[in-house]
Amino acid sequence: MKQAEQLALPLAPPLDLSELFRRVFFRLRIKSPIISIDARFHPFAGLRSTVSVRNGALRARVSDLLEEASPIVLEALAEILLARIFRRRPSREARECYLAYTFRPAIRSRIDESRRERGTKRLLPPHGRHHDLEEIFNDLNHRFFHDEIPPSRLGWSHQYASRILGHYDSGHATIMISRKLDSASVPRYLVEYVVYHEMLHIRIPVERRGQRRVVHSREFREAEKKFPQYELACRKLKHLCA
Repeated sequence: MKQAEQLALPLAPPLDLSELFRRVFFRLRIKSPIISIDARFHPFAGLRSTVSVRNGALRARVSDLLEEASPIVLEALAEILLARIFRRRPSREARECYLAYTFRPAIRSRIDESRRERGTKRLLPPHGRHHDLEEIFNDLNHRFFHDEIPPSRLGWSHQYASRILGHYDSGHATIMISRKLDSASVPRYLVEYVVYHEMLHIRIPVERRGQRRVVHSREFREAEKKFPQYELACRKLKHLCA
């Protein structure tokens, strides 16, 4: 008895990202004169996508981490990008569809891995001229987190940033503090508060609420207020940033 031959299923044609953007462009009924649309995947260090228009040519670059996403997800992203540049409001369905996809644990893991492999994080050593970030981190970890926050890479920024005084990068497991705080005029509790804030980002992850990403949730805000000099630190930082 002859073995039944297995029929090969036809492969789906490769996705034409430019055609997908063109389809969404006309669906949104955008009246701006566009001569050409060039949309491609690009190896960004993370889930970044860009769009620009110049001389009637629309150019979009979508993170290659989305190459395996379904056309529905990519159309949702196209709508978000096109709405952004043409000053429209993307539909709630598009925002929820894209956010639901990017919040999948497997996608978040790939994003962090991509940022580690492709991105770089330039920091100055944690031992500053006036404040030691490593010593502050360990002290806060013991006092407020029962030593449960995993060790992170700590360092001062290369620039004297005034607007962003602290930042936690989950992809690189890095806490960066602005050099503006490494000053004799800045009290220790102020640096402690900024480091404490960034440590809370490790303990309390970003939440999804409908079509929005909530970075500072109610749980986060309540935990933040447990810092002993919370109100004083907020007033001082507001004055410092001004």
